[in-house]
Amino acid sequence: MSGKVDQTGNVVLVHGIFDTGAVFRKMSESLIAEGFRTFTPDLTPNSGSRGLDHLACQLRDYVDLHLPRQEKFFLVGFSMGGLVCRYYLQKLEGIRRVAKFISISSPHNGSRLACALPHTGGRQMRPNSDFINDLNRNAGSLDSLTPVSIWTPFDLSIVPAESSKMEEFRDVRIPVLLHPWMLTDPKSIEVVIRELKAELG
Repeated sequence: MSGKVDQTGNVVLVHGIFDTGAVFRKMSESLIAEGFRTFTPDLTPNSGSRGLDHLACQLRDYVDLHLPRQEKFFLVGFSMGGLVCRYYLQKLEGIRRVAKFISISSPHNGSRLACALPHTGGRQMRPNSDFINDLNRNAGSLDSLTPVSIWTPFDLSIVPAESSKMEEFRDVRIPVLLHPWMLTDPKSIEVVIRELKAELG
């Protein structure tokens, strides 16, 4: 990609395990009310039965199909979706197309609950998995996106909850009581909107 790349208010929202893009309904409505345009792909299978790299390829194909190549966009990933986004950014050259990356309650360092998931995607989300360690070795490559990690210390899906913290990410801790509420809590939505507006100036 060469020349100046325009930046728009397009936001791609990437769901977590057992979810679809519909989980972003409230956040999407709030973003649209602030002038953003949202995209909510449904990645399949959403059960972890295929690898997160497989889902990241779907994300790449969705972006290539629906968003103009000459315009950068914002990327927000929830839970497993945060790791899918990172694979897209770090391994599939998605970083060339993205202006800002925000993760919400994502297991950047794995979650012990993933030990109960027997398939490829579940194994990839376990602490110290080859998938996690490979991404984290190169996490500094995301610096240009001023990445942010929004998380709650009360998370019972990301175990331990501090797994969402990354040295390379700006840390935003919000006291939300349940993992799925991170997408509907006004404080969480407010942080996403504020971070994206700051990028637009």
